[in-house]
Amino acid sequence: MAAAAAGGSRPRGRRAAGGWLPCAALALGWALGWALGAAPPHRCRPDAALLPPPLRRLAGAALLRAAVPRLRGGWSPCQLYRYRPAGSGSARPNGTGPCTRGWHYALPAAGLRSNLVTQWDLVCTSRWKVPLEQTTHLLGWTLGSITAGLACDRFGRRSTFVVSLVLAVPLGLGVTLAVNFVMVLVARLLFGAALAGAFLSLYVARLELCDPPHRLGVTMVAGFFWIAGELLLPGLAVLCRDWRVLQGAVTMILALLAACWWCPALLLESPRWLLATQQLERSRKTLQALAESSGPGSNNGSCHQESFLAELESLSEGSPQPRYHAVCEIFGTRVIWKNSVILGFTAFIGSGIRHCFTRNLNPHLPHFFSSYFVLVGTEAAACLFICLTAERFGRRAVLLLCTILTGISSLLLLALTQYLLDLIVLTLSVVGVTASHAVTMLSIFFASEVLPTVVRGAGLGLIMGASFVGKAAAPITAIPNSRGFFLHHVVFASFAILAVLSIMLLPESQGHSLPQSLQDGESQRRPPPLPPTPPGGPPAPARPPRHPP
Repeated sequence: MAAAAAGGSRPRGRRAAGGWLPCAALALGWALGWALGAAPPHRCRPDAALLPPPLRRLAGAALLRAAVPRLRGGWSPCQLYRYRPAGSGSARPNGTGPCTRGWHYALPAAGLRSNLVTQWDLVCTSRWKVPLEQTTHLLGWTLGSITAGLACDRFGRRSTFVVSLVLAVPLGLGVTLAVNFVMVLVARLLFGAALAGAFLSLYVARLELCDPPHRLGVTMVAGFFWIAGELLLPGLAVLCRDWRVLQGAVTMILALLAACWWCPALLLESPRWLLATQQLERSRKTLQALAESSGPGSNNGSCHQESFLAELESLSEGSPQPRYHAVCEIFGTRVIWKNSVILGFTAFIGSGIRHCFTRNLNPHLPHFFSSYFVLVGTEAAACLFICLTAERFGRRAVLLLCTILTGISSLLLLALTQYLLDLIVLTLSVVGVTASHAVTMLSIFFASEVLPTVVRGAGLGLIMGASFVGKAAAPITAIPNSRGFFLHHVVFASFAILAVLSIMLLPESQGHSLPQSLQDGESQRRPPPLPPTPPGGPPAPARPPRHPP
């Protein structure tokens, strides 16, 4: 019955659009934070009141030289000259002090003429508010993943997706109309939670409509749609020019998405979940609609489908009550709990260690667009690598390889950065970023395959939440002026080595049907390290030929 609930071979037509196109719109909402928090080069505005009377008549470049200290890289971003009181007879500065008349910004920043930094002057003594906003937004994604996961297992995948999209629209408008920084923090937190709910529910629904040979390909195509959405953001920012217009444009795209995806034909409820929770009547209707949308198939497939629907109809006559499962039941299992902890740990490591590599890229990529496109490019390379290897060599082997590459790159940079050539440091950083992207992607996909259907939403929500907590490590270490970066690097490099050992305890999910019940999840076993011995025992070694004396 579970195999028949897979929903055919692979999505086509409207089903493919319903599972892939929303990823581009959700990626726009995710990538907004890059543009909204981009800090442009800046300097203090000259304050003539701080100058001695003879210098107050200056203007233009002369006023700038008299008021703003000159540093090696340009004008001081946070200091103004201070002079002795009037009447002292000296027109030479005797110190510096903070800016008094605001800042002059070199715009545009990330294609925008204004963003959160320029709107509320989040520079100098207030620059800690930028990583605070980024951390708050990631906290929203974490809470949204956990909450939406619970809702997926109780109310269904499609319902959670549509409700999350509908909630994202007013919350996005709240960010657009924010009148102060605190309102931005709260609105961005809730907006991130709504986006996370839509992303998680769509991920689970798309996966459960595929059979084993097509699960990886369909999920990775969705990943490429996500990357396409990230690539569209800089162009959209250049067109909008203002952060409120940009936020409003993304919100309108989400509103259009919610209006179109309200139609059940674009995204059906998961028949696997309906069967696993014993909602037989709804599952019969969903499978029937799925069969009609798939078009004519083979005769054997049609006969099997008709017999399966007839069996469902006879079973649904008794009107059994739906049976739901709580995420707490995972804690009472052994194999499911072990797999969830290991994959949550690797997803956390893959996201958290990325900051150790991107920090080394920053000196070589000083401009926003260059660094942004390089990071998105490494994400695309990781997605392509998983497409080419995970179906051929298995999920566990590829995850192990990517984790080893991540750990080795991190350890080499931690110990030898000051002794290596810049080209080698740059290469190790790019390899590390790409491998860490692959670790995160494959950990989440692997978890979706080994978690049983009855708790897949809640379990995957916890693992995605761990991934977003890892992403939050970068802005958190930036809040106290990056003084904790070395400790952050040491801890995550050590965790990467520990993750390599723990991955060996995972089962292999390649080619297997998705587990439906907790019993199915508990029956998964890791493959033996060596190929099994034939039933008759190992073959006896050949005797060397005996030569006559």
